[in-house]
Amino acid sequence: MQNSLRKNSGRFYMYIVGCLILLFIAIFISVNTGYIDISFLSFIQTLLGNGSPDNALTIFSFRLPRICMAILVGIGIAVSGAILQSISSNPLADPGILGINSGAGFAIVLYTFFIQGLVFSNSWASVFLMPFIALIGALLAAAAIYLLAYKKGKVAPTRMLLVGIGINAAFSAGITIFQLRMEPTDFTRTLVWLSGSIWGSTWTFVLALLPWIVILIPIAFYKARVLDILSLNEMMAIGLGINLTKERKKLLVLAVLLAGACVAVGGGITFLGLIAPHIAKKLVGSSHSRIIPLSALIGALFILISDTISRIVIAPAELPVGIVLSIIGAPYFIYLLLKTRG
Repeated sequence: MQNSLRKNSGRFYMYIVGCLILLFIAIFISVNTGYIDISFLSFIQTLLGNGSPDNALTIFSFRLPRICMAILVGIGIAVSGAILQSISSNPLADPGILGINSGAGFAIVLYTFFIQGLVFSNSWASVFLMPFIALIGALLAAAAIYLLAYKKGKVAPTRMLLVGIGINAAFSAGITIFQLRMEPTDFTRTLVWLSGSIWGSTWTFVLALLPWIVILIPIAFYKARVLDILSLNEMMAIGLGINLTKERKKLLVLAVLLAGACVAVGGGITFLGLIAPHIAKKLVGSSHSRIIPLSALIGALFILISDTISRIVIAPAELPVGIVLSIIGAPYFIYLLLKTRG
């Protein structure tokens, strides 16, 4: 038994180290991807303060903020997806699929419509206000999903998925209505943002999102044991003294806070919260003390790679990173749906 635990623990740390190495490689590739070519030696010299002013401007003002933003968004959405899958006992749960992202997006679009141009400015007041605006919409969507999916004292996984798809469609329709009445500039910006673009690639946006990740991710780690218990039979969970309804509500709010804050600066990124936890579970099993950190690293890696690809495919123009992730995630979602139905 102890040998098995040591083996599993060693495997977990091996995966963590592997993901960190791959993340470092992805960061280096991302720094070197773009209109201006920067060699590894030039990159190191610039980091040490000996590089050219042009390289310093490109790296520190454009590429590093975007890389940091991609990593933070990837961590937040992946952990949000892991929590949602656990509390709903639904392997298909994802903030984008369930309508939480579209709820956050609707709030941002509504705010943009009434206060033209302010949301997409780089002013400190606007940037730091955006996560709170997005959270209002995300919490509204989550509350609607929970209330409509709640039946006979519990939330059925299939019912939750269907309700979430309906909520997603409703908010998406609302977004389209307000978009069509916007000024052309705001319409274009919201269209790109809703496609899942890491558009907030300045240090101001990084600083706006960072506190949410730094505060909420440790709470998710702390709740790992509760998530493990929620994955058990309900009678066993009650026997262990867990108030299922209360804990599910707390964890739902936690997942919504993470997703809403990430959507505010990263746009409507779908399927990442579905894929990352699934890969983590396949690698390390059902313990959330391992699933959460590994999901976070996989999420960061996936979105950073997708963002890099999005800058290469139609260069010098860019694809929204959400489109790249959808190309990867949509077939996987269909596969899981067919497997679950089977």
